[in-house]
Amino acid sequence: MTIQSFIPPRRTLMGPGPSDISPQVLQALSRPTVGHLDPLFVGMMDELKQLLKYAFQTENEFTIAVSAPGSAGMEACFVNLIEAGDKVIVCRNGVFGERMRENVIRAGGEAVVVDDEWGTPVSVDKVAQALQDNPDTKIIAFVHAETSTGAVSDAQALGALAKQYNALTIVDTVTSLGGVPLKVDEWQLDAVYSGSQKCLSCTPGLAPLTFSPQAIEKIQSRTTPVQSWFLDQSLVLGYWSGEGKRSYHHTAPVNSLYALHESLVMLQNEGLENAWLRHQAMHEKLKTGLEKLGFTFVVEEAYRLPQLNAVYVPAGIDEAKVRNHLLETYNLEIGAGLGALAGKAWRIGLMGYGAREENVALCLRALEESLTQ
Repeated sequence: MTIQSFIPPRRTLMGPGPSDISPQVLQALSRPTVGHLDPLFVGMMDELKQLLKYAFQTENEFTIAVSAPGSAGMEACFVNLIEAGDKVIVCRNGVFGERMRENVIRAGGEAVVVDDEWGTPVSVDKVAQALQDNPDTKIIAFVHAETSTGAVSDAQALGALAKQYNALTIVDTVTSLGGVPLKVDEWQLDAVYSGSQKCLSCTPGLAPLTFSPQAIEKIQSRTTPVQSWFLDQSLVLGYWSGEGKRSYHHTAPVNSLYALHESLVMLQNEGLENAWLRHQAMHEKLKTGLEKLGFTFVVEEAYRLPQLNAVYVPAGIDEAKVRNHLLETYNLEIGAGLGALAGKAWRIGLMGYGAREENVALCLRALEESLTQ
């Protein structure tokens, strides 16, 4: 048996991620590899930090890209900020809130869970009540943009609430960064992580991360070591900090970081506010077309993410068969429902480079044809 080179088809990715990658970012991936401590690469890392600060809207000095997927960015926040016995309020309104709870338990913390129905935002009032009942809370953890449902929560209100109780926040912005307003400093958020493969339209495998000075202070005042060596951010500080020479921590994914740099340059050139407006405009076009086809959305309009559109599968339709038809006939990928929405909903992504007119038109035409069949 002779195995040949793998050459994938050219798909249009309109699921929950990864998203379409622009030709410029794909070209950046193919640039010559240099050493991860090469002075030129170190200079690019400094630029990358500045570009990430812009995307996150923060001046946090500790703003980096973890050399692993968004799930590792999540774990980096929890294992660094939680010590045994710390009480953490976890907001759970979808799959990824539950992952936060699991991280709290594994890090030795005490999880106080605030549940909201799938498809609805985190209830600020419920969190306020949980804080009143648990004034010794150290951290509030919540998902800004819940990828499993397409609901966005009020990160600004939750950040302000945490500060009233002198608690830190851990915030999942995997699907929101670059797609909807996110203002880390203005909203007083502390440990914020994301992923490279959603609205940044970069290759999967990197986790943008930013820590406030208060979060860094918590890490530096730990009385016990972080149980994960690789994700111990006190060790990574010397690798990303300062100008010029870096200490060795691990071999960075050089070419992937080229790609992230390029995707962030594109975001800077477009303008963050313009990117937010583009995602909203494409959502409006998709929404109009989907409603004409008879679709209903899982999330109420006021709490709906423009870049992640969860719609109920029409009655009598084999949802897996339709998704497979879209893939085979149109090279178009949309996402299935997760958890409570498995088999009941589709998740249609309009993320980053994928949030453009031709993708909306293709999706609507392909869905109409598939449902007619």
